[in-house]
Amino acid sequence: MKKPVTLQQAIVYFGDPDRAFEYAKWMRWPDDKVTCPRCGSEANSFVSTRKLWFCKGCKKQFTVKVGTIFEDSPIGLDKWMTAVWMICNCKNGISSYELHRSIGVTQKSAWFMLHRVREAMKSGSFAKLGGSDSGPIEIDETYVGGRAKNMHRERRIRFNQARGTHGKASVFGMLDREARQVRAKVIPNVKRETVQNEILNNIEKGSKLHTDAYASYDELHKNFIHKTVNHVQEYVRGEVHTNGIENFWSLLKRGLKGTYVAVEPFHLDRYVSEQVFRFNNRSTKDNPLTDEDRFALAMLQAVGRRLTYTQLTGQGAD
Repeated sequence: MKKPVTLQQAIVYFGDPDRAFEYAKWMRWPDDKVTCPRCGSEANSFVSTRKLWFCKGCKKQFTVKVGTIFEDSPIGLDKWMTAVWMICNCKNGISSYELHRSIGVTQKSAWFMLHRVREAMKSGSFAKLGGSDSGPIEIDETYVGGRAKNMHRERRIRFNQARGTHGKASVFGMLDREARQVRAKVIPNVKRETVQNEILNNIEKGSKLHTDAYASYDELHKNFIHKTVNHVQEYVRGEVHTNGIENFWSLLKRGLKGTYVAVEPFHLDRYVSEQVFRFNNRSTKDNPLTDEDRFALAMLQAVGRRLTYTQLTGQGAD
């Protein structure tokens, strides 16, 4: 059977437990050399009736789920793969309630599944953006939080008195305009030291930077070719603008407000990573990626990552 191209085909394809198992095995060990995720030994025996291996090195059993975001989950690979497909390819995300109705798990399980998939969607690249010969990099910050009009009266009064960004989470982003790749993360504040450390850690010195006139960017000219656009007077001056990164903020907030509705600051970074993954792996004229390509990439990144319920909820933490 051909690999799936659409969601309907994916549901049919992975609905066969044997086919889902073989696909997961092929994604994890494409050279067909099964190694123990605990000790790395290639000496093992396969128990076909239980679809697991017995490692002759550490004398322990392991399945294709061990050492991945799927570890210790009683939910079958058919449902897991459908969930991964949906979150990778739904432009504005998918809520836990929609997933629980679609694949037949509880809402609590669907919520946990989605956060584990988001953990796999995080970028692990340490390469810096830009360079003296590359195109400009747009830099901007935004704030995520509730609207005053939706708050209870007493809280709304306190919120209006504090004004500005009180009670909101700060998100910082960088867009490589030439490569059309974005990086974004939640940061504790947008003070000069915090913002400029993020820039120095992620962008090559000597790169071209475009920002707005925010005070935290006022010393970037020491290490970069820095141009600004004052949004009080204009939004575009020639090629100097931050419209690209602001487009990403629009996509992020559309998903947060329209699909997820309420997001705790404690979990916000994973929602940002989810939108970064879809943005960086969208289909373009120069790089026509398919839904299956995004799904395969997320499955590959699922190996070596784990998120337990205790870690997710903070229960049992000191």
